[in-house]
Amino acid sequence: MNAEPHRAGQLRRSVGFYGLMFVSLGSIIGSGWLLGALTAAKVAGPASILSWILTAGLLALLALVYAELGAAYPVAGGAARYPYYSHGAITGFTSGWASWLQAVFIGPIEVIAAITYVNSVEWVHTNFNMLDSAGLLNHTGLVVGILLMGVFTAINLAGAKFLSESNAWVVIWKTAVPFLAVAVVGFVQFNPANFSAGGGFMPFGFHGVFAALPAGVVFALQGFEQAGQMAGEARNPKKDMSRAILTAMGIGAVMYALLQFVMIGALKPADIAGGWSKPLGTDPSAYGAWYSLALAVGIGWLAKVLLIDAVISPAGTGVVYVGTSARLSYALGEEREMPSALASTNKRGVPVVSILVAAVVGCLALGPFKSWNALVNVVTSATAIMYGFGPVSLAALHKLDQDRSRSYRAPMPRIVLPAAFCSANLIIYWGGFDVTWKLVCAMVVGFALFAFGAWRKRTDALSSLRHAIWLLPWLGGHLVISVIGRYGGGREILPNWIDIVVVLAFALAIFHYAVKSAMTAAATAAAIAKDAHQINYESRT
Repeated sequence: MNAEPHRAGQLRRSVGFYGLMFVSLGSIIGSGWLLGALTAAKVAGPASILSWILTAGLLALLALVYAELGAAYPVAGGAARYPYYSHGAITGFTSGWASWLQAVFIGPIEVIAAITYVNSVEWVHTNFNMLDSAGLLNHTGLVVGILLMGVFTAINLAGAKFLSESNAWVVIWKTAVPFLAVAVVGFVQFNPANFSAGGGFMPFGFHGVFAALPAGVVFALQGFEQAGQMAGEARNPKKDMSRAILTAMGIGAVMYALLQFVMIGALKPADIAGGWSKPLGTDPSAYGAWYSLALAVGIGWLAKVLLIDAVISPAGTGVVYVGTSARLSYALGEEREMPSALASTNKRGVPVVSILVAAVVGCLALGPFKSWNALVNVVTSATAIMYGFGPVSLAALHKLDQDRSRSYRAPMPRIVLPAAFCSANLIIYWGGFDVTWKLVCAMVVGFALFAFGAWRKRTDALSSLRHAIWLLPWLGGHLVISVIGRYGGGREILPNWIDIVVVLAFALAIFHYAVKSAMTAAATAAAIAKDAHQINYESRT
């Protein structure tokens, strides 16, 4: 029997600060900016601005956590590795599985968005129609979708340096266009009275503010952690990682808040006088809400620019998520329970097998999930589960690996870390029962795959079960709370605000239980040592 530790292929460190920052910012700015503001306005009215501010606050807490983790532990697929260091193989795999689930489906979601926008061009719809009467991909659309996934894959196979450099130009465009739309539309038409129309500033109460988060607000603003997934290929992660994550998060938060503010002000007062069900007067065109709004206020040239962006923004995000999905499967492949080919690289340090796996699964997803909204809520909740592991792992690693040099530290960790965990749990709760039960089932499937791998390869991974036992009350508790909660199919047994108190109390109890369930310092040191070839990159330069 071979006693040597399982080792992965070596990734090449070639990505600088701007490459990392653009990877995160490119993930944040996708098709969500074209659709998110309108969806939020329908759910929360003018108070949707509060939804974006609340989301920015919740995700900012998590961004502080991932900024420290990414700088201190610069490894590929960090979301799967941080919990492994603190709580062992089972917890690490569970986090990686949640991370991979949310990342691998965003590529095809963005492909569908790009196809939908292009198909709305009259000539395309007449001569090369890609959607059926229900707005879902037809056979032609499936072929085009697979071809687009092939392009995304080819860009990733060219290597992380090429990906980050080519992505930089795309992200500059993707960032400039929303700010251009804000400036031009806001200058041409802005009605302050709209903020009290259609039932007042908060026509649906705080319930609407909270319900808007899983309806597309969190989905639009998520993605800041993607730089951390590529930390194993960063030139100087200790210096660049925290700056890249926090800079991207700041730009994204400001942009989305301005988009919502300007959209509400630019609406025609007559269209919202009777309510917020159709803020544009009619259903928006398939190009997206901002395209319709630009036409409504008479800015035809901006509408054309937005049409081009309706392809570039989703495609740019899709490219990034194919890459980060591959880094997550690379990280999962570092464990003996998973196929070792996932953690192999070619001579240029590119994880070819992991990239191809991400591409194949993404293509398969185009079959059952043929519309943009089909997976948005599920992806949002899967992301929240992934985010939840970060604060728990960092709190444990502060105790277990306290001598490690850290170029960046999250401020006030005794407050920020449990608050960040509470943020993730609130996002999960607001997703509702209809999403939570599906997600719990998906996590059970992942654990079954891991258990099968451990049994087949006769590993001792199941010995870490006692460090992962907190996952049962965490996921099971969310299932129970979602049933009696007030969102997404819940029975509304919990009164308003009492439900929030219950979720916060539950989250704090799980947080402290999870931190106490961590491994010993010696076991953590051994786990970190397995990634020494990535973490101790400075000794090789």
